[in-house]
Parts: sequence; structure tokens; C-alpha cells
Amino acid sequence: MKNIEIKTTQNVALEYELAGLRDRVLAFLIDLVILAVGLSILFSVGTGLFSFSETVAGFYNVILTCIFLFYSLAMESRNNGRSIGKMAMRIRVIKTAGGQAVFSDYAARWVFRMIDIYFSLGGIASILIASSSRAQRIGDIVANTAVVKIEPTVRLKLQDLLIIHSLDSYTPQYLQAKRLMEEDVLVIKRVLDRYRKFPNEAHGDAMMLLAGRIREILAIDYVQGDERKFLQTVLQDYVVLTR
Repeated sequence: MKNIEIKTTQNVALEYELAGLRDRVLAFLIDLVILAVGLSILFSVGTGLFSFSETVAGFYNVILTCIFLFYSLAMESRNNGRSIGKMAMRIRVIKTAGGQAVFSDYAARWVFRMIDIYFSLGGIASILIASSSRAQRIGDIVANTAVVKIEPTVRLKLQDLLIIHSLDSYTPQYLQAKRLMEEDVLVIKRVLDRYRKFPNEAHGDAMMLLAGRIREILAIDYVQGDERKFLQTVLQDYVVLTR
């Protein structure tokens, strides 16, 4: 499982799980089937219901060809980096440098799609996606984009908190901690783990914001120690009080 860390324009670091070769191939095949069915229907309806002249029929075929060629570009640029196949596989295109991908980014990916996928029968794209650290094909490298999963495959569960050991003599400092929702506690655990793994300024800011939010929820006016120690204490208090 490959991950990528993206820093947003607000200087907040977000970690995404990269879409693997299997997910991207399945998304491509779903799009291909949809295009094949849709274009077949349009071709049958057009040639069956209307008596086209040779010139009009040629123009109609050009339109169908353009739909096939520009489908991915139109869908991704108008649908936040997602085609129908990508929506089905819960993946999308994002900028590796942070910020929102723009039309020129999607266009760069589309141009090299011909080389990555069609001319090489998917060989170049498959090799690069499977071997590169960011799972990027040529189009992604040129456009500075990556394809990520909208929802991670592996999620933190409440049972993961049981690794926090507590002594029988431990006295919880914040009794209000038991009022927290399970989702709140999982967020605390996630933020602490991320800061421990990547102790940078962005994750430090995220930890400070979270500590402030938890203080508001628990109606705590004063916190002894730093934000990290506060969150760790709240986390352990919650485990002890809810066991």
C-alpha cells in the first residue's frame, strides 16, 4: 500500500492512499464498457432512425469519435478528477503539489493517455504505475498529479486504542473525556500518530487546532502542559473511563 502526503494551500498536510494498478485498470474498463454501450446505442439510433447522406453520416461518425476521444478529459475536468469508472472505484485525480487541479493539468494527462494506454496497449502505464513511488504514469508525471483513493482501504478502529495501557491506580484527569464520541477519539489517535510519524509544522498546527476543539467540547478552560500531552491524556482518560 503506497501513500502520498499533500500539503494544501492552507499549509495543512493530508495523507492519501494511492490507487493501485488494479483499481485504475478496473476504472478504465468500466469507462470503456460505458463508452462502448453508449456509442453503440447512439450509432444504432442515428443510422436506424435517420436517413443520413454520406456527408452527414461522416460528420455524425466524427462526433461519435470525438465523444470517445474526449470523454476522459471532459469527465475529469468537469467532475473534480473523476470519470464514471473512477467514481465506481472510489478514486480520483489530485495535484501532488496541493491545490485544485485545473483544465491544463487534466489536458496534460489526456495528451499522454495516447502513449501510456492506447499506443502501448496499457503496457507503459501499467509498468510505471506498479513501479513508481507515486504510482504515476507519464501523464501524471507531466501534469504533477496522482490518482488516490477517496476512502482508505485500512481504517483505524476503536479496538486499536486498546494498545494504550492503563494501571489500576491510574486516575483520569479529565472525567469529561467519557462524553466524547467514538469518531472524536479516533481523530485524536490519528492526529497523534501522524504527528509522531511526521513531526512537521503542518501536523503540529493540526494538533493545536484539534486540542482547541477538544477543549471546547469538554468545556476545559485550562490545560496543563502542551497540546500533545493534553490529547494523549484525554485519549487515555477516555479508554480508562469507558472500559
